[in-house]
Amino acid sequence: MRTILSAFVLLCLLLTCVVLLPGHSLAQSLRQDPVDQQNPIGGAVPGDTLGVNSQSDYWRAVREGVNGNVSIPDKKAGTLIQSEGEAWRSLRNGPLSLYASWALLGTIVILGLFYAIRGRIRIEAGPSDKTITRFREVERLGHWMLAVSFVILGLTGLNILYGRYVLKPLIGDGAFGFITQMGKYLHNYLAFAFMAGLVMILVMWVKHNLPDRTDIKWLLQGGGMFSSKLHPPAKKFNAGQKILFWLVIVGGVSLSISGWALMFPFTTHFFAGTFGKINMILGTELPTALTVLQEQQLNSLWHSIMAVFMICVIFGHIYIGSIGMERAFDAMGSGEVDLNWAKEHHSLWVEENQDDIHDAPGSGSAPQPAE
Repeated sequence: MRTILSAFVLLCLLLTCVVLLPGHSLAQSLRQDPVDQQNPIGGAVPGDTLGVNSQSDYWRAVREGVNGNVSIPDKKAGTLIQSEGEAWRSLRNGPLSLYASWALLGTIVILGLFYAIRGRIRIEAGPSDKTITRFREVERLGHWMLAVSFVILGLTGLNILYGRYVLKPLIGDGAFGFITQMGKYLHNYLAFAFMAGLVMILVMWVKHNLPDRTDIKWLLQGGGMFSSKLHPPAKKFNAGQKILFWLVIVGGVSLSISGWALMFPFTTHFFAGTFGKINMILGTELPTALTVLQEQQLNSLWHSIMAVFMICVIFGHIYIGSIGMERAFDAMGSGEVDLNWAKEHHSLWVEENQDDIHDAPGSGSAPQPAE
């Protein structure tokens, strides 16, 4: 019996050593390495990945937009983070929207003040009983195609920039969503009408808008805009109209190119090519290794800037053609303008087109009684 009891005690001691001593060692190890309490295998993750042992250089490269490898056809998906997108959004919704609104409102205020001070520019000699053909049908067609498409493009573009802040609270989410979607379709398809009108007026009027010596005198006298007694001579287009023409052509081409790049994304590299030419001419160091996403962001910003600039320019054109100058709208309305108006604003052109002078409608002399 004593032998059996001794063997039992010895077995208990052996079991105690097997169970407690390894547990004691493991507990001591866990107390010495707090990280291993959460991950007993030391932070390693199956598959040879970094796990919790991340490297700052690796994530810094990801943040800077390093392009990784992907198995799908769209290689742009290899860019996990595109930091320029954050900068683009901040610039578009911040300074761009703010300064654009100032420019638009400022232009309207300046035109209003000019009208309050100068008033409407009248025909000094009064209306005539004769008219002269100012623009023919095809010329008016090109002008109105360009004008109507630009107005719709401008309104739908401004809705994209400001609609969620101005229009959406007034009409609600549903109506705003519908209007914006229809506006997107109009903006995309009417862009081609705008480009067609741009080509038409360029072909028809470019020869009349080349600078000449008469433009200097017109500019020195302010085109008669500030005094009713000054009417400098001008041909078919005066210096002010020539400036407007080239602003419309250059600005319209710029809008068309950037708009084309936005309608067909990731297919153009206009900014990289433009920056390369500027570097070659001016010796600058503008970036030329632009990704397709960076190209689209620059296209979007430039398109918005040029659109707001062109809207401000056209505000002035609409003002002069409507309330700013008497009988000016007739030029693009019926195509026939009052002869006295034409002599005061385009005297040299009238001298060259005497055959286009007609009796004004309803101005015929009353029949004389027979003697």
